[in-house]
Amino acid sequence: MPDSTPGKRSLPDRYGPQDSISPDALESGLKWLQRNAVLGKIMNTLTVGAFLTAFAVQIGASNAVIGVLAAVPQLGNVGQLLGVYLIERLRVRRAICIGFGMVVRPMLLMIAAAVLIPSQTVALVVLVCALAIRYLLGSVMLCSWNSWLRDLVPDDKRAGFLARNLRATTFFGMLISLAAAGFIDGWRTWHIADPKFAYSLIFFAAFVIGCVNVYTLTRIPEPRMAVPKEKFNLFKVLKRPIADLQYRQALIFFGSWNFAINLATPFFTVHMLKRLDLDLMTVILFAVISQTANILALPQWGKLIERYSCKAVLSVCAPAFLLCILAWTLTTYPDRYVLTLPILFMIHVVTGMATAGVAVASSNLVMKMAPRGEATAYLSANSLVNSLASGVAPVIGGLLADFFLSRGFSVLFYWETPQAGIMIEAVRIQEWDFFFIFAAVLGLYSLHRLTVVQEEGTVKEGPVLVEFMLAARDNLRTLSTVAGLFAVSDFRFDFKRLRRKRRRRSKTSRAPASTGGSPLQG
Repeated sequence: MPDSTPGKRSLPDRYGPQDSISPDALESGLKWLQRNAVLGKIMNTLTVGAFLTAFAVQIGASNAVIGVLAAVPQLGNVGQLLGVYLIERLRVRRAICIGFGMVVRPMLLMIAAAVLIPSQTVALVVLVCALAIRYLLGSVMLCSWNSWLRDLVPDDKRAGFLARNLRATTFFGMLISLAAAGFIDGWRTWHIADPKFAYSLIFFAAFVIGCVNVYTLTRIPEPRMAVPKEKFNLFKVLKRPIADLQYRQALIFFGSWNFAINLATPFFTVHMLKRLDLDLMTVILFAVISQTANILALPQWGKLIERYSCKAVLSVCAPAFLLCILAWTLTTYPDRYVLTLPILFMIHVVTGMATAGVAVASSNLVMKMAPRGEATAYLSANSLVNSLASGVAPVIGGLLADFFLSRGFSVLFYWETPQAGIMIEAVRIQEWDFFFIFAAVLGLYSLHRLTVVQEEGTVKEGPVLVEFMLAARDNLRTLSTVAGLFAVSDFRFDFKRLRRKRRRRSKTSRAPASTGGSPLQG
């Protein structure tokens, strides 16, 4: 006879789904859900992005290795195939989340211990392998998380909840990144030991936070999955979203978009650390500026999506993001110059705003297009396509980086007089500039793919563009600490007229169609 002692129950028994969830339990679960998201954001802030790149540089990683490190989190999402299989067979999403969370968190300890390995090559191999295991198995956790929360969060609260959730996580991520950067720079200033050990302690702290993050999952209820209409078949499950014409168009857009932006974005940090010779605190401060702009813009994007549509917001934010990528070529002339920091400031402000819009709109769009009861297959298909595109792009970029480092392209103007000749270098492209331009060009193709995506309730992007311009002006004024940038942010537009025009349009705009799905983990 099976043992029914509570302390000896298996994960599926202890953390299985519920047939019904009371309003009080749901409210409590949503609070724990936000705590879980904040802890997860803090953990990821310390272990990806600028900190991971700087850690790898400290160990001695080449551009190719940095490209691989940027690709691993994305390529690891192929593990969602296993996630789909386990979810459909076991149908205990919370238990799967907790179980795999307990397995992947120790990988952060392995990364922290890599600095103790004398051989640089072996240390980099350990770093890459631990990161690969973390994201490969973590993608199973993510898959169950997506499906679980798709059924947990009420449909009518999705967009607003997502905006609030992203705002909270971005705020705490910003604070922890500043604290961690200050810790690392202080370590350098006081010459405590090799800087790589400071990064090792950062990863150890992330491990502890990650363990608490797994605990919070035990406090969030899980609704029971609907009874399947037919016997589970992995191939048929994944085939359904591909066979759906409208969803396939969305997959093509998101795949091409993620390939374009990930060709360049992994090298922003390297560009600032190596080519612009900025210290880590300055790099993190720019990231904080971007995250602050993100926070300020999130509530507005959530409201605009509810008022207009996801596609209208994407049609404004995606081109703005591409312009920011292209603007990175202006940060050198051909090296760091007087306008470098002001340009970086404006890039990070607009990028933060555009990223917020793209994140909220894209996650809502895929949730909206995923039929109820089939969220696991549809969301996993979207995640797999995005992951493959996002994973292949930085690998290609890393392999080609060294090739472009020793090459350049210039456009010269020559003025000749009887006395002398004057040569002016109007344009110079070198190193990572090539990737920034390639990414912007490829991004234009993805915008073309967006035009064929069908969304119920789609309206023109004109009113959204007005909102973006107004918010950009306000955010530049709020964030600017350089007197001259106040003049830059004073756009030559009649904003009172634009506001009146926006109000008139909002009165006649069509109400958005009801959308479903969880807003999380877009």
